[in-house]
Amino acid sequence: MSLKTVKDIDLKNKRVLVRVDFNVPLKEGTITDDTRIKAALPTLKYILEQEGASLILMTHLGRPKGAREPAFSLAPVAVRLGELLGKDVIMAPDCIGAEVEKLASGLKGGDVMMLENVRFYEGETKNDPGFAASLAKLGDVYVNDAFGTAHRAHASTEGVAHHLEAAAGFLIEKEVKFFSPLLENPARPFVAIIGGAKVSTKIAVLESLLPKCTTLVIGGGMAYTFLKAQGHEIGKSLLEEDFLDTARSLLKKADEAGVEVILPLDHVVASEFSESAKPEQVDGIDIPQGRIGMDVGPKTLAGIRTAVAAAKNVVWNGPLGVFEFDAFARGTLEVAGYVAECPGTTVVGGGDSVAAVNKFNFADRIDHVSTGGGASLEFLEGKALPGIVALTQ
Repeated sequence: MSLKTVKDIDLKNKRVLVRVDFNVPLKEGTITDDTRIKAALPTLKYILEQEGASLILMTHLGRPKGAREPAFSLAPVAVRLGELLGKDVIMAPDCIGAEVEKLASGLKGGDVMMLENVRFYEGETKNDPGFAASLAKLGDVYVNDAFGTAHRAHASTEGVAHHLEAAAGFLIEKEVKFFSPLLENPARPFVAIIGGAKVSTKIAVLESLLPKCTTLVIGGGMAYTFLKAQGHEIGKSLLEEDFLDTARSLLKKADEAGVEVILPLDHVVASEFSESAKPEQVDGIDIPQGRIGMDVGPKTLAGIRTAVAAAKNVVWNGPLGVFEFDAFARGTLEVAGYVAECPGTTVVGGGDSVAAVNKFNFADRIDHVSTGGGASLEFLEGKALPGIVALTQ
């Protein structure tokens, strides 16, 4: 994919309108995790290093649904960004309008302004052309560095690109650099580890990766639908009956294509879905009646470890068990370690997988940990992401 980046456009004496993803968690007006702000700093600092360039930042926060809600104001984000940049950040009273346009036109080189939440207007999520044009009035060039929202055709992620010269920031550039080869011509052996609760939310990514990978690991709650499709007993484990035929079809395609499929060979189960439930080992594929599959067992992990150790490419999306409960976190913890140790190229995408590698402190040993949950999933599904397509036109 040919992508114009921020280094490919002239920023001298330009007002640079940047779409960032500063949708950070807030508690009583205080930011509890500033990871997303820090992730954008390389792009923002690069722009500020260019002669005479100023920054105008736009992002959404929460889901105010087109209404101005003080709880979703970006004022605390502007303060934190100022601390990280070591300079004052001007907090605009709105994201469009005459007053904001006046502030934008008065910016000098090195100045930074944060626009108010773009989702205070319905025109943002509807990708209203008029709203996009109003945003575009504020800058001379447009940079999108919000991969987490690139799968949404919104005014600030797609619409603005039709009004200004547009380029990708370093975050989006990195996401495309790591994800594109997995879908185009990945080095083999290529292991895809897909977990999560439901087949219905992951079937598209399974079907997309199946023709490209050599080994497909299916874990998490959705694995029990596949085991049931094979005729195994799954007790009270999660089951999507409407997807049994889909599961059989995918397994048949894998067999015909010569793709190894790793499903759970043993389990950690419990009598109820609860953090305080007592874990029990099941040394076989079938799960007894009255028991719920909560994690994979040591036999399953041994197979995954062997596959990952020999891989030239690994992509992981979705946990292998209920890793939020400590008693059922071992499978996901072990797999995170295998991916971290893999000598090949390793990519982790999807909110829960990213949360897992962060929880277990493996993130810095993985080649790429994606900043976008839904966006990374849709990228792996082979979908065109509107926010990225707009940068290639």
